[in-house]
Amino acid sequence: MTGGTAGAAAAAAAGAAFASALPAGRWSQDGAVVDAHRLDRSGWRPPGRPLGVAFAGGVDDVRAVLRTALASGTPVTVRGAGTGLAGGAAAPDGAVILDVSGMNRIRELSVPDAVAVVEPGVITDDLDRAAREVGLSYSPDPASSAISTIGGNIATNAGGLRCAKYGVTRESVLGLDVVLADGELVSTGRRTVKGVAGYDLTGLFVGSEGTLGVVVGATLRLRPAPRRTVTLAAFFDSFGAAVDAVTAIMATGIVVAMAELLDGPTVRAVDAATGGDLADAGQALLLVQTDGAGADDEADAVEAVLRGPARAVRRAADPAAAAELLAARRAALPSLERIGRVLIEDIAVPRSQLARAAARITEISAATGVRIFTIAHAADGNLHPIIVVDGSDRLNGTDGTDGPDRAADEIPADVWKAADLIFQTALDLGGTVTGEHGIGALKRRWLGAELGTANHSLQQRLRHLFDPTGILSPGRGL
Repeated sequence: MTGGTAGAAAAAAAGAAFASALPAGRWSQDGAVVDAHRLDRSGWRPPGRPLGVAFAGGVDDVRAVLRTALASGTPVTVRGAGTGLAGGAAAPDGAVILDVSGMNRIRELSVPDAVAVVEPGVITDDLDRAAREVGLSYSPDPASSAISTIGGNIATNAGGLRCAKYGVTRESVLGLDVVLADGELVSTGRRTVKGVAGYDLTGLFVGSEGTLGVVVGATLRLRPAPRRTVTLAAFFDSFGAAVDAVTAIMATGIVVAMAELLDGPTVRAVDAATGGDLADAGQALLLVQTDGAGADDEADAVEAVLRGPARAVRRAADPAAAAELLAARRAALPSLERIGRVLIEDIAVPRSQLARAAARITEISAATGVRIFTIAHAADGNLHPIIVVDGSDRLNGTDGTDGPDRAADEIPADVWKAADLIFQTALDLGGTVTGEHGIGALKRRWLGAELGTANHSLQQRLRHLFDPTGILSPGRGL
């Protein structure tokens, strides 16, 4: 909070109120603690300084924080693992950071009902591993699944590597427990396969980015664990040729579990970070996975399609070999973060427009002089054009300490120009400015262009209905 003596006094009073509302050890205003929790993975650094960090151990803690925030007019930023890529969990000046990562229990795994009941801090991969121990699986698979939380996945309606076959997070959420801005606890949805009673409030909360309430529990759909998976890695002379190969695969009628595409610059960055030699095999890498009882037959058909246009194809049927191939995809973002400050864009276009979008991104990079590395969930038309600003503008300093705070206004003009052109390309091709990362703080300037005035106004009125005083995630989302 700012504003001289009066602001300092208000901040001190608010801090004392949160300290008294929470059990001992669950509130901190220590500088190092605040610094460790104030940012997410987006690279966005809001100006100013958050008030403190509230560590929720249960639902009562979340309710106490929101009641205190409402009474004091203090903004609240909800945080899980901080893996968000749109600035949604980067806390603004004077905000309370509500950390729900300690609410990390899997409360139920029901084999007969094929559901899990979990708290928001459960790690995505941990839930999938627990489900597989009883013959089930949790299908959503964001690239950050080893560290991202279920609550964060729900907040952004996270996608991931297996979306083409299993859908985004929303398709796996049956019901939610949510604390509203005034501290009221509500439950939505169900645990049955079917259910149409009332409006779909569960679907409304999924992807709302913490602007309508705080998710404190989730009932999630599980699916049978695939009995078999086969992974193929195909190398191409160009990104366009790889896109054409994906189109040919889809034309066969096979619904692959995964089709991940990395362009040449990204492959070279992965090689530099891992000591690999993938770039020697081609200028673009396509990873395709089939699963289920027909995995081998489907992989045979996919491989037959790939053998013509691809320079080389590698096949892995055992988990260890498949994990080695997929490691390149999961290493892509960390490898680019080694080069410089990354801004991860997240557009989606109709699959028929994927090649045009990829070609346009290459043209934008050449026209603006901005380095753009492209990754794609190719089977569902979701592209991640990743802008790397430069090595001297890293998120962290070379000594491991935080670099200077940087607001959106300090992002170079040519980078904003490239982003403008990327998002306009998505809209021109009938797509969206975000397929899975959310609007957060970094994409608000483009949201109106996609929604239109009437739609945008309606959604803002909905937000005001749930949060009349605007304490939840101000400056984020709508």
